[in-house]
Amino acid sequence: MHRTLVIGDIHGGLKAVHQVFERAKVTKDDTLIFLGDYVDGWSESPQVLDFLIKLDKTNDCIFIKGNHDELLYDWFTGEKAEIDEEMWFVHGGEATVKAYANFSEAQKKEHIEFLKNLKDYHLDNQNRLFIHAGFTNMNGIQFEYFPKMFYWDRSLWETALSLDGAIPEDSIYYPKRFKMYHEIYIGHTPVTRIGQTVPVKKACVWNIDTGAAFKGPLTIMDVNTKEFWQSEPLNELYSNEKGRN
Repeated sequence: MHRTLVIGDIHGGLKAVHQVFERAKVTKDDTLIFLGDYVDGWSESPQVLDFLIKLDKTNDCIFIKGNHDELLYDWFTGEKAEIDEEMWFVHGGEATVKAYANFSEAQKKEHIEFLKNLKDYHLDNQNRLFIHAGFTNMNGIQFEYFPKMFYWDRSLWETALSLDGAIPEDSIYYPKRFKMYHEIYIGHTPVTRIGQTVPVKKACVWNIDTGAAFKGPLTIMDVNTKEFWQSEPLNELYSNEKGRN
């Protein structure tokens, strides 16, 4: 049976990827949409990219760009002016750089190409938007003045949280951003910040980042049925590491 599955932020946790794929019984018939942030946090960021590159040869895959993926690409390509390296290292970059110490230049080149080709967003034929963080233009993604907001914005999610029952959808005060798309799937801001470890829907926004960079699980969800599967908490799978904790 064909399914469309969306996967939250991985942050170098390959063990969790294997777990959720096994628990969801992922097959070659499934379309897989990854919401970005494949790297930075746990120790297997290069191995995650290797896995995704191979997976793309057997499955219909859509890879969205996350802010951490952009940071790694800038580091690889020498765009150091775009990176606050000290801040990046604190937020998972150090583990990624250390993990690449034993990777060949050929492997790094393949990973650079993968990162270069990540998509800013995906809009399907049911008007469902898949994006790492959000967008700021009230008229939608095609009018966004600042494309970096696709993988850095938090205002979409923060506004969705504040809307929760506060303003009727038919009100003139209801934000236009939330009327543009049937559903919006995001990562970027862990739902653990609001005390959750499962996917959370606010307004039309589904947040699939369940805190895998920290002490939460990785999540994969069927976008049609909303059934989801989760790994064990990442700090248990990598018990000798700190991740981004």
